[in-house]
Amino acid sequence: MGEQKVPRHVAVIMDGNGRWAKKAGLNRIFGHKAGTRAVKDTVEICGEIGIKYLTLYAFSTENWSRPSDEVSSLMSLLVEQIIKETPNLDKNNVALKAIGDLSSFPENVADKLNQAIRFTSKNTGLTLTLALSYSSRWEIMEAVRKIAKKAAAGEIKPEDIGEKFLEQYLTTFGMPDPELIIRTSGEQRLSNFLLWQAAYSEFYFTPVLWPDFRKKDFLDAIEEYRNRERRFGKTSEQIGQKS
Repeated sequence: MGEQKVPRHVAVIMDGNGRWAKKAGLNRIFGHKAGTRAVKDTVEICGEIGIKYLTLYAFSTENWSRPSDEVSSLMSLLVEQIIKETPNLDKNNVALKAIGDLSSFPENVADKLNQAIRFTSKNTGLTLTLALSYSSRWEIMEAVRKIAKKAAAGEIKPEDIGEKFLEQYLTTFGMPDPELIIRTSGEQRLSNFLLWQAAYSEFYFTPVLWPDFRKKDFLDAIEEYRNRERRFGKTSEQIGQKS
């Protein structure tokens, strides 16, 4: 698979854990546990085909409103997986990062996450970013607040503010925008995920529930991406002239 045809950055909305558990007659947390296999498969295949950035929508700001026992179980599962997988990430040259309102997490969760991020920070292969307690509207509002404070202090002028300037204040600063966003379970919406960054992303929707998502399903999405023409507002003829 030629590197020029592989997106640098793929983002995934991991959806369908609850429905998977319900179909199996199990508690929702078993769906989340089953979904960890899909995470592992996805991380592995990204490394195998040369994708440089993978961002997983793991826990949205809105997820805090779920039943308290489910949220508590998710926090425990997150800590468990971080401890278990950090050595594997390091072994495979994967750097772990996180975006979102991490201050809202319990101290033990934040501590384990930060330890894993520091432990893998020197790795130069795939950058795996977990979107945790994340919402795009929150991210943009936070960026605007920070810029407004600088403007109020006289540190910047309105004419200084452009796209590149604003992007410095987003949690994804330093990462390329995702060329491809995958959503599982058949839903076809962004759900407050990377709204700014998705301006020119390709979307791929699959009915496969996240716990059943495997390397083949990921490769199907990549193949679909490879067959699309990305024009960025230009015509097909203009794109053809450049190639």
